[in-house]
Amino acid sequence: MCGIAGFITTAESETAEQLTHTVGEMAQVQAHRGPDDHGTWCDVKAGVALGHRRLSILDLSEQGHQPMLSSCGRFVLVYNGEIYNCNDLRDELIQSGHHFRGHSDTEVLLEAVSQWGIKQTLPKLQGMFAFAVWNRMERSITLVRDRLGIKPLYYGMLGKQFAFSSELKGMKVHPEFRGEIETSSVALLMRHNYIPAPYSIYKQIYKLPPGMLLEISTEQLFGKSSREAALTAAIPYWRLEDAIHKGQTQSFTGSYAEAVDELDRLLSDAVRARMLSDVPLGAFLSGGVDSSLIVAMMQKQSSLPVKSFTIGFGEYDYDESPYARKISEYLGTDHTELCVMPSETQSVIPQLPGMFDEPFADMSQIPTFLVSKLARRDVTVSLSGDGGDELFGGYHRYFHLGNIWNKVRRVPARKKIAELMKWYVKTSPVAMKKQGIARYAKILETPDADTLYAELNRHWSASEIMSGDVFDPSEQIGYGHSQAGTATPQLNWMALDTVTYLPDDILTKVDRTSMASSLEARVPLLDHRIVEFAWRLPQQYRFDETQGKLILKSLLEKYIPKALFERPKVGFGVPIGEWLRGSLQDWAESLLSEKSLNEHGLLNTRLIRSRWEEHITGAVDWQYLMWDVLMFQAWYVENKT
Repeated sequence: MCGIAGFITTAESETAEQLTHTVGEMAQVQAHRGPDDHGTWCDVKAGVALGHRRLSILDLSEQGHQPMLSSCGRFVLVYNGEIYNCNDLRDELIQSGHHFRGHSDTEVLLEAVSQWGIKQTLPKLQGMFAFAVWNRMERSITLVRDRLGIKPLYYGMLGKQFAFSSELKGMKVHPEFRGEIETSSVALLMRHNYIPAPYSIYKQIYKLPPGMLLEISTEQLFGKSSREAALTAAIPYWRLEDAIHKGQTQSFTGSYAEAVDELDRLLSDAVRARMLSDVPLGAFLSGGVDSSLIVAMMQKQSSLPVKSFTIGFGEYDYDESPYARKISEYLGTDHTELCVMPSETQSVIPQLPGMFDEPFADMSQIPTFLVSKLARRDVTVSLSGDGGDELFGGYHRYFHLGNIWNKVRRVPARKKIAELMKWYVKTSPVAMKKQGIARYAKILETPDADTLYAELNRHWSASEIMSGDVFDPSEQIGYGHSQAGTATPQLNWMALDTVTYLPDDILTKVDRTSMASSLEARVPLLDHRIVEFAWRLPQQYRFDETQGKLILKSLLEKYIPKALFERPKVGFGVPIGEWLRGSLQDWAESLLSEKSLNEHGLLNTRLIRSRWEEHITGAVDWQYLMWDVLMFQAWYVENKT
C-alpha cells in the first residue's frame, strides 16, 4: 500500500526546488504507508507537484516507481491501492497495442486511463484504490476513491492552493495549512464516534466519499467560477443504491444450496486474487465466522500453511484467542498468537491522535493496531474478514432494534405518552430517572424504523454535548434515512451501514492501524461482485428473525465443523470502562478537567463532568460516551496551535 500527496498552486514565484521540497514533505510524513520507495514530480509552469511513498507489493523493481507518467506522456499518476484483475486488463491493453515496462498494477491503471479514459476505466477495475491523475493537456486533476471506501483520500484548499493526501498529516505539513476546527465535525464525532465523509475535522478539507470521482481544472480552482462548487462537485461512478435496485430487479432465483455454491465460487476467486503478492502474506484470524472463512479459503488455495495472527487478552470476556487457536489447528495454518497485558494495550493510547490525524473513537482501534503490529513481524500483506456483518446481517442491533420497533409501533397513542413522559422529566428531581425516561420518550415518538435506528445508535446529541448552537449535518449526509427502499427495516439498516459506518468507522480503523505498521490489509468480502451478489439474495438467505450471516455460516461449514464457530458474536474490544475507573483514571481526569474542557470552549463541560463522576463511581457505565470526549481531547492537546 502507499501514501499519495500533491497540490496545485498559482504562485508563479515558486521554483521546482520549492515545489519538490513541499510535496516531498507531504509524502515523507506518510512514510509508514510506503517505507520502500519515494518519488516526486512537478511542473513549474502548471504549478503542479505530486508525491508518493511506496509499500512495494507487486513488481518490487524500479518499474513500479511513482509518480508515473503514461507512455503517451499525457497523464501523471499517484496511486494507493491494488487492482486485482490487473493481469486481465494488461492482456486487453496489449491487444490494443500497449507495451509495458514492468508488471505493476500502477502501470496497468495508467495505461488503461490513457486508452479508455478515467470514467470508462473505473467500471473495469476490481480492487481497492485511491488515486490522483494529472491531465497535462487539459490542466485538470481527477481524484478517485474505490467503491466501498477501503482506501482514504482527503482534499481541499490550503490558503489559495488546492491539495490532496492519503492522510491529513500530509496536508498539515504544507506551508499554507492553518487547521481551523470545523465545529459541525465535532458534533458529528460526538454523535457517531467518528467523522463521516465528506467532512473532516478541519474547515475546507474534505474526505472524498466512496465510489466517487472529483475532476477539477486549474481554471475552476483559480478562475472566476465558483471554487466551492467545484470542490463539492464529486460525482458517483458506483452506488450501492444502484446495486440494490439491480439486485431487486434481477434477484437470485436458485435454491439456497445453489446460492451457497455461487458465493463459494465468488469468494474463492476474490480470496485467490488477494493472495497475489511478491511479498510475504497472511491473515487476521479472530475465530469468528468472517475471518475463519477467509483463512479457510486461503488455506484451500495454498500449498503451504497460511500464516494467521491472533491477539489474546488477559480479560476473559474480550479474549477470542482460544477459538482462533482451535480453528487454526483444524485448518493447519502457521499460527501466531500473542497475549498482551493491559499495560501493553494501554501503551497504544498515546499513539492514537497521531495515527488517525483527526479524533476517532472506536475502541477496537487499539486491538486492531496490536494485531496489525504482530502480523507485520512476519508478513507485509494480511487479509481481513471485514464487511460480512454489513452485507449479511451480522450485527445484533439489526435484530434487537427490529424487535423494539415491532413493539413500539404497536403502542396506542404513543406520541401522547411520550409527551407525558417528557413533562415528567422536566419536573422529576431524580437525575437517573430523567435519563432513562427521556430516552424512552424519544423512542416512543420516533416516526419510523430508520429514525429509531439512528436514535438508538447515537452517542451524544449536538444539543446536549456542544456548548453552543452547532449544526449536526448527519441527516444531510445520509444518516437519517436509508435511500435503499428495501423490503424490511433490517435491509435498510444494512444498506445504511454499508455506505456510512463501514467506510467511515470500520475501514478507517483498519487502514490507519495497519498502515501505521506498514502492513497492507485486504478485504475479500468487499469485492464489489460479492457486494452486488449479496443484494441479489432473498432476505431469508442472509438472516432470519434471530440471527444473521446464515449463508456465510453454511459456506463455512464446508470447511470447518460447525461446533468450532457456532457461538455468540464477540466484539473486538478492550475493557475501557474498567480501565477508566482504574489505571487510566488519572490520564482521563487530566483531559476531562474543567480547565482542559474549557480551553477550547466547544463542549458542555458541566454535562461531561457530571457523567464522568457517574462513571468513575460506578453509578452508570458511560465508557462509550467518555471515550468520544477523551479521543477529541487527546487529539486537541496534540494538535492545538
